[in-house]
Amino acid sequence: MKPHALAAALLLCAPFANAGNPAPAPEAGAYVPGGSIPRLRGPIVIDGKLDDAAWAGALVQEIAYDIQPGDNTPAPVKTIVRIGYDNDALYVAYHAMDPDPSAIRVHLRDRDTAFNDDWVGLFLDTFNDHRRGYELIVNPLGVQADLIRDETNANNQEDPSWDGLWSSAGQLTAEGYDVEMRIPFATLRFPKSDGQQRWGISLFRNYPRDKRHQLSSNRMPRESNCFQCEWGTFDGMAGVQQGRNLDIVPTLTVGGGQSRSAAGTAWGGSDTRIAPGLDVSWAPSPSMTLNATLNPDFSQVETDQLQLNFNDGFALFYQEKRPFFLEGADYFTTQFDVLHTRQIADPDFGLRVTGRTNSGAYGAIVARDATTLVLVPGVLGSGFEQLDQKANVAVGRYRYDLDQHTSIGVIGTFRHGDDYANDVAGVDARWQQGAHTATAQLLHSSSRYPTSIVDDYRDELGGDATPSGDAWRVAYSFGNRNWGFNAWHMDIDPGFRADLGFIGQVGYGKSLVGGSRSWFRDGQAINRINLSADFDITHRYDGQLLERELEATLNGQGPMQSSFGLHGLTRKRFWQGTLFDEHYVDINGSVRPNGSLQLGAYASVGTMIDLAAARTGQRTVLELFGNLNIGRGMALEWDVTRQQMRRDGGTAFRASVANATGSWQIDPRQRLRVTLQGSDVLRNQSLYVDAVEQRARDWAAQLVYSYKLNPRTALYAGAAYGAFMDDDNPQLFGNTRSVFVKLSYGWQP
Repeated sequence: MKPHALAAALLLCAPFANAGNPAPAPEAGAYVPGGSIPRLRGPIVIDGKLDDAAWAGALVQEIAYDIQPGDNTPAPVKTIVRIGYDNDALYVAYHAMDPDPSAIRVHLRDRDTAFNDDWVGLFLDTFNDHRRGYELIVNPLGVQADLIRDETNANNQEDPSWDGLWSSAGQLTAEGYDVEMRIPFATLRFPKSDGQQRWGISLFRNYPRDKRHQLSSNRMPRESNCFQCEWGTFDGMAGVQQGRNLDIVPTLTVGGGQSRSAAGTAWGGSDTRIAPGLDVSWAPSPSMTLNATLNPDFSQVETDQLQLNFNDGFALFYQEKRPFFLEGADYFTTQFDVLHTRQIADPDFGLRVTGRTNSGAYGAIVARDATTLVLVPGVLGSGFEQLDQKANVAVGRYRYDLDQHTSIGVIGTFRHGDDYANDVAGVDARWQQGAHTATAQLLHSSSRYPTSIVDDYRDELGGDATPSGDAWRVAYSFGNRNWGFNAWHMDIDPGFRADLGFIGQVGYGKSLVGGSRSWFRDGQAINRINLSADFDITHRYDGQLLERELEATLNGQGPMQSSFGLHGLTRKRFWQGTLFDEHYVDINGSVRPNGSLQLGAYASVGTMIDLAAARTGQRTVLELFGNLNIGRGMALEWDVTRQQMRRDGGTAFRASVANATGSWQIDPRQRLRVTLQGSDVLRNQSLYVDAVEQRARDWAAQLVYSYKLNPRTALYAGAAYGAFMDDDNPQLFGNTRSVFVKLSYGWQP
């Protein structure tokens, strides 16, 4: 299926899986980035024009290497970069040359959305410890993106929720394009020092043509497992200060919503409110950040992509999208997903502290939730239950680095309501050296549930209102240029609960072993091929086999930024007292024939269980997705999926789901976005013994206008409408509607 847009755009994480490898010695005559960043003599105007006299005294660097798909080959285009500073800010200028400027891919976009364009980037490791860094990106029209990079986790997280206050401008030229950046020191965190700073810096350029070329100022050996470890070392900026590091953002949201339960009835349930709020961010030291939110409103957050789970016994997972909870989320990452902040559904307030010491990092969250959303897991299924009570939430995490290769940590999550409680505490460890990584985690939980949950989820809880249990996991992985291997085992007791996380299955043990082989075919049409396979087996806590599975995947990258994948799976699966045989094959691919259009498809066919009937049938799935840019500022995205199951001589069910989004970036500050979603499910009752809902259809629309002076000062206005039909309501009718206006103002005293 389609890859995450950010991961597909940057393509930085895949070849650099772990942290810790030192950079190899450079080849004789190879370009080596680095140097002393000088103080600029004169002002710089950030307008995208490299005509300020002060640039003549800047440090000159080059983006010299193609690190993907090239293997540190000379960059196919030339990029000259100049770097300097004054008392308040770091300045960077890019002169990006192109043999065919008409082929440059660039669009007006909202912040953090221009990754498929041409762009240049400044990557900063301000503590020079190869653990956490900033990524500042600008496209040729000055559109910004900024991310936090975390090298301490095996998946190398890149967090786009961080929005720094910095300025940029760009312009297309006869030679290519030019970009200027001004990054205030108040936006960054770095060690206090009366002497010179020493930072790790990588200068980057994204050059998307037939292939997506990732160009860097530093070499990146394919056998290296740490991207940040390879960055150049830069000195300078003696005595610079960070300022007060205080942001105060008051907000005001005015909105209202209505609903109705049947067609033809009057709209009711009006919920009109005027809600002031406040967000505060303060860094009392370079290594600590405090955040607070009071009465937050997340109306401007984009709606979730619609999913269907009518043939899946487990609750659906939705990504967190709310900025307060996203920023700094990497501080709380462990091997088990014990913190999924979507479980803090409607906070009245939240407090967060994150920071780092010379030997580790820490984070804590305290919140008061106006409701209590509980994910109740079981062996073969899970579901959500909402309690009509407030809950107090506390989360704490600390990681201690014994040395460059080894770290240990502790984490705790605690949530308490009137007659409800869930506490989780545990320890974890990680060791990484060269191509080898080993991790382990042990957790214990204790809970107390009200009668309503015990009665509704008697199978999952076994009638126990106070379940408790342990969960543990150990894993080892090996990865180098061509080969990969991984093995792990996890065991989760039936009574284990992590209600602030997302662990939807308990009462089982699972083991997996797998491997992979990669081929790099530099200069060929198909330039990378990967073959992987794994075997896993799962048993219930009493020894019953739940699943035995073997799968293999072949994927690759080709011309026109294309990718393809072929996957096959066969397994035995336990359901309602019987072991069923399941097997299917699927194929997926995407292609970008030009800078304005991407097309993709996914298809699957095979034998699967129809869970509602406890019988197998022939299931087919077809998904079509893509995006289209119209002119400089308009864009469309779509994703349509259709699946059906045939068994016992008929079609048991058909289901379709569609998501479509259109946006118009009117100018760099104004954006209009509309989202349309819909689903349709039809079941054949004659093929089911128990009664099932035969028809269900719903659709929804959301319209949002935004005007942003900067990430903190903005206006949002929007409206939403929803409709559905089912067996009890045979006619499609509107059942919800709402409008809102939100104002925020960023103040830095």
